Amino acid sequence: MARDYGKLKAKQIEHLTKRGLYGDGGGLYLQIAKGGSMSWLFRYKTDGRSRWHGLGSARDVSLADARIKAADARRVRLNGGDPIEAKRAVKSAARVEAAKSITFGAAIQRYIKVNAPGWKNAKHADQWRMTLLGINPKGKPARNDYCKTIRDLPIGALDTALILKIIEPIWAVKNETANRIRGRIECVIDAAKSRGEFTGENPARWRGHLENLLPAPSKVHKVRNHPALPYRELPAFMRELRARDGVAAAALEFHILTVPRPGNAVAAKWSEVDRKHALWIIPGNQMKGDAEHKVPLSRAALDVLDRVQDLTGDGEYIFANAGGVPLSDASMGAVINRMNEQERRWIDPASGREVVPHGFRSSFRDWAAEHGYDDPVAEAALAHKISDKVVAAYKRTRFFELRKQMMADWADYCARPVVGDDNVVPLRA
Repeated sequence: MARDYGKLKAKQIEHLTKRGLYGDGGGLYLQIAKGGSMSWLFRYKTDGRSRWHGLGSARDVSLADARIKAADARRVRLNGGDPIEAKRAVKSAARVEAAKSITFGAAIQRYIKVNAPGWKNAKHADQWRMTLLGINPKGKPARNDYCKTIRDLPIGALDTALILKIIEPIWAVKNETANRIRGRIECVIDAAKSRGEFTGENPARWRGHLENLLPAPSKVHKVRNHPALPYRELPAFMRELRARDGVAAAALEFHILTVPRPGNAVAAKWSEVDRKHALWIIPGNQMKGDAEHKVPLSRAALDVLDRVQDLTGDGEYIFANAGGVPLSDASMGAVINRMNEQERRWIDPASGREVVPHGFRSSFRDWAAEHGYDDPVAEAALAHKISDKVVAAYKRTRFFELRKQMMADWADYCARPVVGDDNVVPLRA
C-alpha cells in the first residue's frame, strides 16, 4: 500500500506549538516536546517493536534535510540494517579514528604520567623525557633531540622505516642509547595498541623484527668498564681523601667503605641506618634488583656518619647539601677531579682514564678475590644477582656474618699506612 509523503509544509511548521507528533509520511515525524522544542524522528519497526531514530533538532535541520535523512534511514532498512545501530557504528568508528589521531608526543607524555609513580626514582622519568621528548631535567631542550621528527605524527602512522630513521644513525656509535630509545618507543606503542590507538605489529620490536635489520648490540657495543683504581693504591688514596673537608668527600669515603652503587650512597637516609647493630638497610625500591640490601657498617664507616652529622644536621638525607637535597653521583666524581688537579695520580692504568666512584666496587672485588673471600660472599656485598638460576634457587643466604668480617678487613686495609707498593694486609686469623 502506497504511503503518503510530504504532508508537512515549511510554513505550517513555523506556526506549530502544540505538544505532540506530526507525521510527514514515510516514517518521518516532527516532535514538539514540552517547552516547545522541536526535533525530527524516524519511526520504524524491528522484531515487532517500534524504534525512534533521532534525525536532529528542527532548529538545525530543515524539513527538506529531514526528508533526505529519512530517505537514508529507509535505505538502511531496505538493505536489512538498523538505522540506530548504523548511526552508533559511525560514531564508534569516528571515536576510534579520533583516538588514533593522538600524536606520538602526546602518547609519550601520557605513558610517563601513568607509569612514573611505579618507577624507582624521578631519574627514570627524566631519562624518558630527555630521550623521547627532547627535554632535559631542567625543563630545557636536550642537547640531542632524537625523536623530534616523529613526535607530531599520529602514533598510528609510525612504521618500521620511521623507527629506523631514529635509531639506525646512532646504532653503531651510541648503541646503548639507541637501544634504550628503541625499547622506550616499543613500550609507548604497546600501550597505545592496548588502547586501540595502534594496529598491527609494533615497529620498534626487536625480537623477530628489528633484529633482522640491525646488527645485534653485542656486535657493535664494546663494554667499557668503569675506570678503577688498583686496590693496592687504596691506602694512599684514602689518606689523601680523608684530608679533605666537605660532605661530598665524606660521601665518597662512605661509598668506598660500603661499596654500594654510587646512587645508593648519596641517596642514603638516616632512617635507614641502625647504629646499634652497625647496619645500613637499603630499601628494595632503591636497588637495581628490587630486593632489600643489608650493608654491615665497619667502625670506619660509622665514624664517617658521626662526622657528617655535624655537617648536615638532622635532615632526612645523610649526604645532603645546604638545602637538604641529597648530593648527586657527580659530586663524588668532582672530588676525584679536584684530587687530580695538581697531579694526575688517581687513574686506571688499564685505560689511562681518571677513576670514577663506581670503579671502587671493582677495586674492592679484586681485593676480596686476592684475600681469600669466596666469590659468593664478595658478590653478595656488591648486591650482584647470582647468574646461575639453579645455584640461586638453593643458595638463599646473603652471607651477612661473613660480610661483616670482610667489610671490617676492607676498612682496615683502606686505613693501612702506606709502605711502598705493597699494601697487602693479611686476613685476620
